[in-house]
Amino acid sequence: MNTVTEALQRQPFDVVVMGEILLEIATDVPVGHGVPAQLGISGDALNVAASAAAAGARVGLLSVLSDDELGQAIAARVGELGISTELLKFRPGQQGMYLVHCDPQGQREFSYARRGSVGSTLSPDDVDPAVFSAAGAVVAGGIACAISSTSRAAVLKAAGLSPRFVFDPNFRPRLTSVEAATADLAELAPQAFLVTPSFPGETGALLSCASAEEAVGKLRQLGAMNVAVTCGAEGIQLGSAAASLWVEAIPAPAVVDQTGAGDAFVGTMTARMVLGDTLTTAARYGAAAASLVVGGKGGTGFVPTFEQTRAHSIVDNHRLDGLRNEIHHG
Repeated sequence: MNTVTEALQRQPFDVVVMGEILLEIATDVPVGHGVPAQLGISGDALNVAASAAAAGARVGLLSVLSDDELGQAIAARVGELGISTELLKFRPGQQGMYLVHCDPQGQREFSYARRGSVGSTLSPDDVDPAVFSAAGAVVAGGIACAISSTSRAAVLKAAGLSPRFVFDPNFRPRLTSVEAATADLAELAPQAFLVTPSFPGETGALLSCASAEEAVGKLRQLGAMNVAVTCGAEGIQLGSAAASLWVEAIPAPAVVDQTGAGDAFVGTMTARMVLGDTLTTAARYGAAAASLVVGGKGGTGFVPTFEQTRAHSIVDNHRLDGLRNEIHHG
């Protein structure tokens, strides 16, 4: 028995996230020679894991890093974010990376260099059944399915092992086709405790739905237990066996960079559900965390503590109550 399995038999993770970690090079102006840049560590898996850890969960991150100084530096950052490094793998290869330019409104332009990256070597052999079956929840996304056939197979194995599998479609046209992403969603939704597509982009492309409510219905019909359709600055459409309901978005105090907002929602919501919160309450905390994350630069530039997230949620609830009273008495 390996040391990871022995450790997890003593204390299972609340949340295990799997996927690729990327080197992030961010600029305030379009990329060009001599342009100042900020180096960071990001990627959807890391962003989700960081937010889940900040929300109070014990989190493990399964990812493959380069077996050099860069890989060790990334692993150190994983630890700094409160994420266990026990599940990280180190292999020869090139670390994936991306360039991102953000304008003052937080909109982004990406350029990726990840083909054949060491992160894409993730495989089913890396998925320890003891770890994944014992975890409170396992989170994976469409990006992990798209970067390689072995990574996709690892996600499928994890979905079969996990009692609470969370899938974020995270459709990226530069990585995969609509047909392939749709097939992945159709295969994984029936095994999912929670699916978190975005509207209108993903729900339109992968589900041919004209509304968030329609997407909830279609994913529930496919077999997903719970659905949270994120609708940007508008809010979240939730669906479960009990009901379908709307959760208002929470305005962001500041918008610097929208990178990682959706990941913060997924990580926070998953963690809070594992820790005992209801679907609605967990979604509300996820919305609050997402609206705070955009105030930092980079995917993990600012990861709010759960105290900050909860306070932001409560303040906004009071604001909404005030608005409702004004409308009622106006």
